[in-house]
Amino acid sequence: MSDILQTLSDALADAVQQAGRSIVRVEARRRMPASGFVWSADGLMVTAHHVVEHEENIRIGLPDGSQTKAALVGRDPNTDLAVLRAESGGLTVPVWAEADAVRVGHLALAVGRPSGQLQATLGVISALSHSPNETHFFAQTDVVMYPGFSGGALVSASGQIIGLNTSALMRGASLTVQTPTLRFVVESLLRHGRMRRGYLGVGVQPARLPKALAEQIGQKSGVLVMSVEPESPAERGGLFMGDTILAVDGQTIENGEDLVSSLGGGRIGQSVAVRILRGGQVQELQITIGERG
Repeated sequence: MSDILQTLSDALADAVQQAGRSIVRVEARRRMPASGFVWSADGLMVTAHHVVEHEENIRIGLPDGSQTKAALVGRDPNTDLAVLRAESGGLTVPVWAEADAVRVGHLALAVGRPSGQLQATLGVISALSHSPNETHFFAQTDVVMYPGFSGGALVSASGQIIGLNTSALMRGASLTVQTPTLRFVVESLLRHGRMRRGYLGVGVQPARLPKALAEQIGQKSGVLVMSVEPESPAERGGLFMGDTILAVDGQTIENGEDLVSSLGGGRIGQSVAVRILRGGQVQELQITIGERG
C-alpha cells in the first residue's frame, strides 16, 4: 500500500511541476497578487477578470523568478477572464486537457503562484456543465481555493491544464472555466478587445407549454415575451409581447439562460429562424440578430 501511495504522490508532484512551468504571478491589484498562466509563447497570458483591478503597471512574475510588465488586451466579466500581453517571449505553453477527457470523479489539482513559489491543493471534479451551443464549459470542484489562487489553473493528474480557476462566478463554490471556453473567449478578446454578444431586445420569463403541445413538440416550456424594445431586432422581426419563444436557429429555448446562450457573438448580423407560439399556433419568424452595446 505504501508503494501505491508513494507512486500516486510522485505522479501528482510531477503534474504540478509540469504545469508550473506555465503558471505565473499576476500583480494587478492593491492587495496580494493573484495567479495566471501562459497562453502563447510570445507573451499572451490569461488570468481572472476580477483580479485585474488596475490596468496600468501590471507586473508578471515568471516561473524562472524574473518579472516583466504586461498590458491588458481585453476582459470578459461574464466568464471572469482577462487576457494580458507580457513583455516577454520564449515562454512554455501548457498542454491543454480537452473537455471530453474530463470526467466527474477525476482527481484535479488547483495550482497557483501568488508568491514566488508554486502552491497546489488536491480535490475531485464534482460536477460538469456546458451551454447548449457548447461554447461555455465549466467544472466544479471541491479544491480549496487559497488566497491568490484565482486566475491559476486546474490541472489534471497527468499535468494538463483543464481550465482557469475562479472564485468569483459562484458564491461559495470553486469553478473552473474549461479549455473550450478559454479558446472561445480569448479569440474574441484578441479580435475585438471585448466579447461580442447578440441582442434581440426582449424581456422574457419562463412559461410552461400546454400539455398537448408539449407532447407534440417535445419540450415542456419556452420563454414568454413580456416586453419588446422599440426599434430592436425583435420588433423589426415581428415579435410581439405575448409570444412564446420555443427555439432560436434550431436550439431549444426553455428559459432565459437558453435564450442568452443562443445569442452568441457568431450570430450577430445573421438572419436566424425563431420558432414561436402565438395564439396557440406554432409559427416561425426570421430575425436578424443585433449586437448588445
